[in-house]
Amino acid sequence: MHIFKTSTTATTIQFILLASLLTSLPFPFEASPIYSYHACTETSYYKPKSNFQTALKTLLSSLISNSTLHNGFYTVHIPLFNSPNDLKGLFLCRADTTPSICQHCVTAAANNITNLCNNQTESIIWYDECLLRYSNNSFLNHIVPAVTLESDESVPDSEVSQFSDFLAKLLKDLAYEAVNSPSGHKFAAKENFLGSMKVYSLAQCTPDLSVFDCNTCLQGAISSIGNCCDGKRGARSLLPSCNIRYEFYSFYNVSAVSIQPQLSPPSSGKSNVAMIIGIVVAIVVAVVLLIIGCYFLRKRARRKYNYDTTFIQGSSSIRREDLTDIDCLQFDFATIEAATNCFSDENKIGRGGFGVVYKGILPDGHEIAVKRLSVTSLQGAIEFKNEVSLVAKLQHRNLVRMFGFCLEGREKILVYEYIPNKSLDHFLFGTASKVISFIKIEILLLLISIFIVDPAKQRDLDWSKRYKIVVGIARGILYLHEDSQLRIIHRDLKASNVLLDENMNPKISDFGMARIFQADQTQVNTRRIVGTYGYMSPEYAMRGQFSVKSDVFSFGVLVLEIVSGKKNTDSNQWNDADDDLLSYAWKKWSEQTPLELLDPMLRESYSRNEVMRCIHIGLLCIQESPHDRPSMETVALMLNSYSVTLSLPRQPPSFFRGRTPDRIKQGFNSDQSTTGSIPWSVNDVSITEVHPR
Repeated sequence: MHIFKTSTTATTIQFILLASLLTSLPFPFEASPIYSYHACTETSYYKPKSNFQTALKTLLSSLISNSTLHNGFYTVHIPLFNSPNDLKGLFLCRADTTPSICQHCVTAAANNITNLCNNQTESIIWYDECLLRYSNNSFLNHIVPAVTLESDESVPDSEVSQFSDFLAKLLKDLAYEAVNSPSGHKFAAKENFLGSMKVYSLAQCTPDLSVFDCNTCLQGAISSIGNCCDGKRGARSLLPSCNIRYEFYSFYNVSAVSIQPQLSPPSSGKSNVAMIIGIVVAIVVAVVLLIIGCYFLRKRARRKYNYDTTFIQGSSSIRREDLTDIDCLQFDFATIEAATNCFSDENKIGRGGFGVVYKGILPDGHEIAVKRLSVTSLQGAIEFKNEVSLVAKLQHRNLVRMFGFCLEGREKILVYEYIPNKSLDHFLFGTASKVISFIKIEILLLLISIFIVDPAKQRDLDWSKRYKIVVGIARGILYLHEDSQLRIIHRDLKASNVLLDENMNPKISDFGMARIFQADQTQVNTRRIVGTYGYMSPEYAMRGQFSVKSDVFSFGVLVLEIVSGKKNTDSNQWNDADDDLLSYAWKKWSEQTPLELLDPMLRESYSRNEVMRCIHIGLLCIQESPHDRPSMETVALMLNSYSVTLSLPRQPPSFFRGRTPDRIKQGFNSDQSTTGSIPWSVNDVSITEVHPR
């Protein structure tokens, strides 16, 4: 018994000593991946416990299970029920990471992305060691969104110029080596000395990118760093399919990185004969390839212009619904540049939400409207993506048709049908409103408007045409809400976004702020308000709640403007007690004198029943409660059938007079759209402040 006890005690002591020894050994320890940034689309959402959520869980699980394979890059497609598009996902690990570090990072990214981007159908998250993204779009954008991060430390002011030159060459060479990496991994890392200091740099594209796309992506990343991070001791630019970074310290595993050799010219030791033979052979091959290339390019261009002509003329042989690959709508930048005479001022016809609009003429003679988005605007890039993916799927006589787009480098261009008669506000308000708004005497107002407003335009916009415009706008919005393949909320319906063709038919334009709703969605909440003051519904402007009834409110405001010929928020046109069109219209309705709202230019010839009905419908649409407003289906029925009984409207909101939020009323006038929000929410930082266009 005593011997057994002694043996047990010895064994216990040995176990304790062994455990102490084991805990002191230097086992390798992998730190948690370092989070960098994330971005979530606000284009569409999925419902909890829906088929989309099930597919997303399957996709993320597949990415995690494959994170130790495939050399740090993997893509997966999951079919979506009742959707033409698959759910696509990918991860990319930094080339110097081990399989276990890659797996650790991908697992963290997959677990966190659904928490950071709640119920959103397209999201991306970056870590130092990896990136992960998923999307249900028909094509993946390689350059949007773009996020740039910079160090808090800067080089001395006296060295900024020298450092900028050094960095420009460093990043240019780095991108070249990544694009042309012999391994095909589209990765490169460099260590260069700046004086006595060593600068570490790294660039990487997803291996599935072509050489052209990888170079385009990295050049955009370099440009972002150049625009934001002058003189910083460290910076990085993160894009969905590439990234580039430099630091004054080693931020990657130098020993695990194989620096790609630079391409160099042939050695001077070769004989002159061999060099001459090589040059001659290269020239012959180049000439042959050039001839073959020109032949195929001419053949391809002929097919492309034949397609464009057929599409523009509306031939039944090619339908928009049959276009499954949006790339077939892409124009070359050179074609657009030639069509607009190098974007000359003579061809400038206006300014859209995020860029200048030019008139252009294609080689086949068709006139087009070219919307060139700002190359420095992140919002513009996102709105570009939103507008292309939306408008390419829409086809209705009261919507502006998109013929194609151009995306080359940082150029983002939309190509629309050319509308010769400009926008509705040009006819309704003309130049007179800018002059006569300072005079509040009704007699002088009428006299001056008669002499200043172009009489030809006023004659063009008689009552019959105005009623036709109201009906056309209603049909266009009804199509977006109920009859298109997608349920779309426009969110920026106003007079300047309604174009008039040669027959004065209205065409709704500018879908950069539009949102897709799921079939069973009724309302969405957002902290990022976009739209135009004076047309936004009160629940949207005050609480960020929008739905199809938000467009109904904007439509009601637009109807009252068409009837009256006056802007809603041009307070100089009203008495002190009636500082907006909605209040004035309600006052005249309550006093049982609604026809006093009618534009004085129309009082010689109009349909009393149609005017009364439009005023009545306008007041129903601008009621404060969304539940009280009619649907666009009901509105269209009320406009086309006098047998429908209209309910009595309630008083419109006093939103514009006493309750306008500071975030809306500061810094812009009634014609400007709020663009302080973009369709990508980044981190948890609120960006609800607004800026004028």
